[in-house]
Amino acid sequence: MTAAAAAEPPLVIDLDGTLLRSDLLQESALRLLQVAPLQVLRVPAWLLAGKAVLKRRIAERVDIDVTTLPYDERVLHWIDEERARGRRLVLCTASDAHYAEAVAQHLGRFDEVIASDGLSNISAQRKAQALVQRFGAGGFDYAGNAGDDLPVWAAARRAIVVSASAAVRAAARRTATVEREFDPLPAGPRVWLRAVRLHQWLKNLLVFLPLLGAHRLGEMALLAQALLAFVAFGLCASSVYLLNDLMDVQSDRRHPRKQMRPFAAGQLSPAAGLAVSGALLVAAFALALKTGAAFAGWLAVYFGVTLAYTFWLKRKLVLDALALAGLYTLRVIGGAAAVALTPSFWLLAFSLFLFLSLAFVKRYSELLVMQDEGRSAAAGRSYMTQDLALVAMLGVNAGFAAVLVLALYLDSENVTRLYRTPELMWLTVPLLLYWISRMWVKAHRSQMDDDPLMYAVRDPTSLACGWLFLAVLWLATLPW
Repeated sequence: MTAAAAAEPPLVIDLDGTLLRSDLLQESALRLLQVAPLQVLRVPAWLLAGKAVLKRRIAERVDIDVTTLPYDERVLHWIDEERARGRRLVLCTASDAHYAEAVAQHLGRFDEVIASDGLSNISAQRKAQALVQRFGAGGFDYAGNAGDDLPVWAAARRAIVVSASAAVRAAARRTATVEREFDPLPAGPRVWLRAVRLHQWLKNLLVFLPLLGAHRLGEMALLAQALLAFVAFGLCASSVYLLNDLMDVQSDRRHPRKQMRPFAAGQLSPAAGLAVSGALLVAAFALALKTGAAFAGWLAVYFGVTLAYTFWLKRKLVLDALALAGLYTLRVIGGAAAVALTPSFWLLAFSLFLFLSLAFVKRYSELLVMQDEGRSAAAGRSYMTQDLALVAMLGVNAGFAAVLVLALYLDSENVTRLYRTPELMWLTVPLLLYWISRMWVKAHRSQMDDDPLMYAVRDPTSLACGWLFLAVLWLATLPW
């Protein structure tokens, strides 16, 4: 320990938003909603008893994996430098002591922990009083990030401002002597576009499939209705993606690629995610009602299934894949409802089997990643790596069932009514058979990412198969 460091007062570090790029109360509340949804009904009563009671009751019911939390590496590096100089470090947070002690034990950097204990909420003025009582006025330096930290900075010798807004930074300079500032990490439009997964809107092109199958894609009035349905499905899906990522934040942090998602990485706050998710959902249904009551009804079914998937079905063996296939098929049904068409049995059966196969491709690829990392199970899923062969068998069979449905459809009255040269339609069968077989070979070789449809959109061979498929359909409409 240097003499200069020994003479300096303790360095007190806030947890939420300062050392950690997230908020443990928000994360633990969402985790409670996931693991014990009925307990959420007790939250108002706990809150009436005080925030300290609320935090303690949630902490008693929910565990947080502190080893995977998104710590601010800049702050960790800085406090390591201070600790190397021999300075005393104190973790002081409004989060419950159950979590604060676990964080301190995991990091192994702090000499003391001061946190909410179920009786007193260590925040704002109470935090300032607790630190003054412990170290005296001006007897400590404090690193924080929010408006609640202003009373603490006023009682401290010096202030360290971490990832604060411009207003908080200005207030901190008026309130205390600011020794150091850490700029906020970027969380602009690009981060939000990643969070809402705008690229996933490509999947909503399925709403145009009923028009395409009925050979009415050129009718502008119907095309406009389908376009509204496309946007409504996109807004609804983005709303659910945000909610799904919030619910999956702990398992995502243990995944080699998903750990970089905005909520898992701490780039966006859970509260902001919930607010934007709600706004997108309201916009989706406002647009759906303009499209028509029937379409709004199917969109509600889609939203209900996605909620069931987010909170329950995704952790159920095989049911998760069936749910994913059903969600794709609901896009087709919703698209038909938007333009007042009745989707054929053939189209729905083909869609269900095809997307069931792709859902199993997704699970198979995830299991291969787990196997390569030496883990026996996928985080947050019911599958184990020993299921790889079975998952592949189920997926390949589902894909070939889609090929069979297509082959049987070619002998139906619909084909002879809609196509002038139906014999050409048989070329679609080997095309589909080749594409499905190739997708599974790519998955088996670990050359498939987490989303097979997004892989197909970027894969030149898949795109060529798709265009050839559409070309065959067009040529079959011509008299030869």
